[in-house]
Amino acid sequence: MPLFSGSDSGRLRRADCSSKGSRIQCGQHGGERNFTQDSKSAIRLPVHIAIKALSPAINDPITAVHTLDQIGGLLIRLGHQRLEIGSLRDAAGNLPPLMSFPTWDDFLRLALDEIRFYGAAGIQVMRPTKALVNKLISILPDERQPALLNWQQSLETTVERSFDDRLDKLEAPDEDRQGVGGAKKRLSSWKRSNWGSDHS
Repeated sequence: MPLFSGSDSGRLRRADCSSKGSRIQCGQHGGERNFTQDSKSAIRLPVHIAIKALSPAINDPITAVHTLDQIGGLLIRLGHQRLEIGSLRDAAGNLPPLMSFPTWDDFLRLALDEIRFYGAAGIQVMRPTKALVNKLISILPDERQPALLNWQQSLETTVERSFDDRLDKLEAPDEDRQGVGGAKKRLSSWKRSNWGSDHS
């Protein structure tokens, strides 16, 4: 793919990117970035679907919950990869002027931060988010645990801050991939206190 640099007139012209000083002014001209060029795009796409579904105008938490399944699958794959690749150098041993790679913390923040923010007041969102984090804790290597434990604490803090009702505050942390956890617990309790006592 040819390299171009900008001009004062706004037109693109073929650039000479052979020298080190000129490379920083050069860029590739092509279509949209894809998943092989930008690994964060694969997570960014379902996250955008989720936060759009959680907007007041749409208010569709079920769609957000479904996207959490897709995000979880991506995080599981990423969590088993070696992401800490260090620095890359050219044949002469020089560091490239601009080259950064996302860390595990970056992927977690991208995957969960906005969903946690926009879904903070929704029990149906907090439950599957906690279920996802707990699942990652249970299956990913030890080096992924500190960041995941921090996220587990962040979710608990979010629940504590977002729900005033005592019952909601107790039920929101119930982990459930579908977001409906707690109903079985309430039904069982109701049966013991009502139906069970009447038919003993």
